[in-house]
Amino acid sequence: MNILQSIDNSVFYFINGTLANPLTDVLMPFITVEKHWFVFYAIMWLYLMIAGGKKGRTVALLAIFLVAVTDQASSHFLKDWIQRVRPCHVLPGVHLLVGCTDSFSFPSSHAVNNFAGAFFFAHFYPKMKYAFYTGAFLMAISRVFCGVHYPSDILGGSIIGILIAWGITVLWDKINSRIKLT
Repeated sequence: MNILQSIDNSVFYFINGTLANPLTDVLMPFITVEKHWFVFYAIMWLYLMIAGGKKGRTVALLAIFLVAVTDQASSHFLKDWIQRVRPCHVLPGVHLLVGCTDSFSFPSSHAVNNFAGAFFFAHFYPKMKYAFYTGAFLMAISRVFCGVHYPSDILGGSIIGILIAWGITVLWDKINSRIKLT
C-alpha cells in the first residue's frame, strides 16, 4: 500500500505543483467551485424540461434521481466509511487554491457526480459525449490542481460515478422497454 500512496503523492505533486501556472491558478478554482457548474446544470435541466420534449423531461427527472444517489453514495457513505484525509491536511508544500475542508477525501464527490452525469447524459445524447466527458475531466482534475484531492480520489470517484450511472441507465432501459417513455 505504501508504494501506491507514494505514486499517488508523486502524481499529486506533479499536477498540483509542477503543472501549476498563472492560468491554472485562476482557471482551476473557477472550474472547481460548485456554484459555477451548478448554474450550467440548472440551465441544462430547465432546457430539457421546457424544450426537450418527452425524452428531455424524462432525462431531467432521472437526472435528479442520479444526483441524489451519487451524492449520497459519495458524500454520506463512502467518505465516512473510508475516511481518507485530504492531501491539503497531511502533505507539506501543497499549492492550495481553495479552502481545505474537513470532510474526507475519497472518493471525490465532484468526480463521482460529474462522471456519473457525463455517462448518464452521453447515454441519452451520444452526439454530445465528448463535451460531457471533457467537462467531467476538467472538473475532476481541478480538484488536484486546487490541492484538495489526490489523483486516486478522482480516478476512484470517476469509476464509482460511471458505475452508478451505468446501473441507473441499465435499470431505466429495462423499465422503458416495457412502458416506452422515451
